[in-house]
Amino acid sequence: MIKTKSENPFAEKAAETPAKSCPLCGKPATFATRPFCSKRCADVDLHRWLSGVYAIPDAPTAAGDANEDTEGQDAAKS
Repeated sequence: MIKTKSENPFAEKAAETPAKSCPLCGKPATFATRPFCSKRCADVDLHRWLSGVYAIPDAPTAAGDANEDTEGQDAAKS
């Protein structure tokens, strides 16, 4: 007999991967929505990224500070 693949293409990998906890709620993550436990937690995380909750603060650089100072002086002279 020829061995057929299962209906779910992730079935073989799901058995091999240990369940980790969801970063939002702590429930065990599912293979299909990993690292989250459900589509809802994935959507909540996406919303947080898009709304700027997870924004990485930008540290001003020395060159950036110098440019800002000269722009302010140019505006004051005008």
